[in-house]
Amino acid sequence: MEFRTDRPIYRQIIDYAFAAILSEQWRQGERVPSVRELGTELAVNTHTVLKAYEYLTDRGIIAVRRGMGYFLDADAKAKVNADRREHFFETSLAELFEQMQLLGITIDDVVAHYNEFCKSRRCLD
Repeated sequence: MEFRTDRPIYRQIIDYAFAAILSEQWRQGERVPSVRELGTELAVNTHTVLKAYEYLTDRGIIAVRRGMGYFLDADAKAKVNADRREHFFETSLAELFEQMQLLGITIDDVVAHYNEFCKSRRCLD
């Protein structure tokens, strides 16, 4: 995995875990790679992986079973989607609104572009 310099590595590991969960590479209810295994796989310090796992544990996405390792929660996909939505509304959308204000883009402009986008792609109703 190649890490970007514009984002903390532990956050990129969280994104990696989210992708593994959503693609079902990590299956709900099953064991996920240990901190050491994932550190080796991604060629990062185990403390960095542990920080990412603490984030996932705090949100109930994974749980540690004493002596057995980390396991994916049965509702992991739903929790990942909820976490991603929260991040979108708190961070991404706020950044978008700032850019819109700087560029003089109105919400009507965005809606018009969204409608054009949806003409050629399936969009949510």
